Parts: sequence; structure tokens; C-alpha cells
Amino acid sequence: MTVIPNISFDEGEALLDWIALTDALATGHDLPKAEIGDTFLYRGKDTLLSRAAWIDGLGIAVKSATIFPGNPDREVPMVNGGVSLFDDETGTLAAIVDFHLVTKWKTAGDSLLAARRLARPDSENILIVGAGTQGRALHAAYSAAFPQARITVWNRTAKNAEAMAAELKINVATDLEQAVRAADIVTSATMSTDPLIMGDWLQPGQHIDLIGAYRPDMREVDDTALLRSRVFVDSFDTTIGHIGEINIPLEAGTITRDHLIADYYDLGGFTRQRDDEITLFKNGGGAHLDLMTARHVLDAWREAR
Repeated sequence: MTVIPNISFDEGEALLDWIALTDALATGHDLPKAEIGDTFLYRGKDTLLSRAAWIDGLGIAVKSATIFPGNPDREVPMVNGGVSLFDDETGTLAAIVDFHLVTKWKTAGDSLLAARRLARPDSENILIVGAGTQGRALHAAYSAAFPQARITVWNRTAKNAEAMAAELKINVATDLEQAVRAADIVTSATMSTDPLIMGDWLQPGQHIDLIGAYRPDMREVDDTALLRSRVFVDSFDTTIGHIGEINIPLEAGTITRDHLIADYYDLGGFTRQRDDEITLFKNGGGAHLDLMTARHVLDAWREAR
């Protein structure tokens, strides 16, 4: 009887590194475009997100996530779920991979892939906006690609930023505008529904990385930020029509579809043309990225055995 691997968070974490993961994500986009299907269900602020992807030659992944913003008050993680990986040739279950492992590495790796191509290599100051679980993952990811950088965290609730800073031995910002203006890279992972990063604060040469807005009613930056930037997304299919950061200004006519320069199926388009331009990347996620990450985890697990 075939034993299905059940790869835990700790087991997978010990096998992975950020640069190899981003290389795997890039390679995954050289394969035929993923067939994807997303389902969103809402109850007030609570969300059930079910995502499936099939990439010919790589396999199938199904990931279901529950996002309950009130959970931290109950001392329960905000995001929970499960990931199943299926064999491409037979459709049989190939592995069960820890949900939080896939989410951590997929989400931060998604952003890091763009930053490795769009941010200035000499970036010295990185601002993390949001001191949650994903903020900590972003610290690990950006530290791997920009080891020389000084990292600062800002959070709406100051004590959470202070706790993260003490844990990771980084600095705390108390004034968001001042911190944004001083940063070379701004990476934001918040639950904000209204813009909290203003375009007038942005400086020449910055790279802006937006992760938090995942619903149609959510935004982390204002229209001015989009208009001042060259804008990239990870996937046109999972951002346009789904995520407020992109869809609200599109529907209002503030930007047009042509304002979105490229997604990861055109990685050659992810280039910085001038040192003084502002680049902005919207991380929309997607089951195809969960599939690429889960498969990378499985491959690393097999190689280690």
C-alpha cells in the first residue's frame, strides 16, 4: 500500500530556502498556463476561499482557506485551511502539505520573486507594514535576497510592532508617512480596507509590494500611488475582477488595463527601466502558486530522503 506523505510545517521548513523557491516559481511559469478556479464565500468580515489549479506537467493542487479576522481575539490563528497535491498523470493523491507552510512560503515567495526583478539591488532600507504572521515571513524572505538591508516594521497597534521588532531584532517605526518616505522597499501585509499608504509619500526609485488586499473591497494604497508607479501583478486572472487594489481604480476609470504592465507569465517584462522610477507589485496569490510551492516542497522532501 502506497503511503501518502503528510509533510508537516517543521519538516518542510527545514528543507526550504527563499532563493530556490523563487527560482521554482519562475520555472513554474514556463510551463503551460494553469487552469485555475477560485470560489469566495463571505459572512460579514469572514471569508472562505477555495482555490484549485492544474498545470500540465506539474500536477493539481486544491487549497481551502478560512480567514476569520476575529480569531486573534480568541487566541486562534486568523487563517486556517488545508492543501492537497495530486499527481498529474494519475490524479491520485500525491501528498498532503501543511497549509501554513505553503501559505507562508507561497505568499512571501510570490512577493520576493517580483522584488528580485524590480527592486534596486542596492536597496538598504526595507519597511514592513503589518506585524502579523505574514510580516515575519516577509522579514525572512527579504533578508535572504537583500542581506545588507536594514528592516523596520510599522503596525497600527504599536505593541505588536514592538513585539515583532524585539523578536527579530529590527527597528520600529512610529510614523508611517516618515517610514514610507525613508524606505527603498515597502512591503505591506495588512487587513486594511481603506488605503493607508499614500501616493504623495512615495519617493523616486522605490519598490512597493502589496500583499494584504485580497477582497473586492480592500485596498492598501490610494489612486495616486498607482498613477505614479509602473504596476505589475502576479496574475491578471486572479487580480483583475477580484481584488479591490486593482479592480476599484479600473472600474472607476482611474487607470486602464494598459496600466498593468505584466504578470508572471511574462516574466521578461518584469524589469526596472530607470533607477528613479517607482515600481509597484500587487501580490494576488492564486492556486497556481500554491501548486508550484507545494510541488517544490514535495520535491525537496523526496530529495532529502
